[in-house]
Amino acid sequence: MSTRSRVINSAATRLGRHGFEVRRHSAARRQSVLAKHEVDLVLDVGASTGGYGTALRSFGYTGQIVSFEPLAAAFAELSATVASDPLWTARNTALGAEPGEATINIASNSASSSLLPMLDAHVEAAPSITYVGQETIVVARLDDEVGELIATYRRPFLKLDTQGFEREVLAGGGETVASCVGLQIELSLVPLYEGGILIDEALGWAYSNGFRMVGIEQGYASPSGEILQIDGVFFR
Repeated sequence: MSTRSRVINSAATRLGRHGFEVRRHSAARRQSVLAKHEVDLVLDVGASTGGYGTALRSFGYTGQIVSFEPLAAAFAELSATVASDPLWTARNTALGAEPGEATINIASNSASSSLLPMLDAHVEAAPSITYVGQETIVVARLDDEVGELIATYRRPFLKLDTQGFEREVLAGGGETVASCVGLQIELSLVPLYEGGILIDEALGWAYSNGFRMVGIEQGYASPSGEILQIDGVFFR
């Protein structure tokens, strides 16, 4: 065993004794799958301040990214993030079944903001996260936003992180989904937002549309240790 391996194993053992696990970063594993499937366009729906796209770039993705974020404050940060990347663009809109305007609930941590009411299970798992305001936002259909763009790419990938609103996004993106080789969707194991899609419905939808799950990434967990949400990565 090399010196490097011994150091890593020693560190992993010490961390394990304290309840921590050393494992390959989920974004690195995801990038390996994206590369295998030759993904050349990522549609990042629910981008927040750009963390997902930044992780894509950090682990080697070099293709086009189009990010969607409706909140003004988060979009301002996202815009600053993409400014120096000519292959990454950002759009200040939410996506849904029909175009128009809507009122979004702004959460204290921004990433938990949703068009849907937050349920008790969410509040109990994270009492510090509450709705602190509202904002009127623009809503568009995914097909209308990327219809012409997606025709110029061979292997698009769709990522959805919309706090329970995924059903509505998919309803407005049937043609886009049909063109995608893969997708990543947030899967709720328990209801966290009123009317939000749950894992059984999401899995049924994915498999009925020709996708199969190839990866799972841990998402949101409660202080008790119970996992409330995961992210599923699917490819055809």
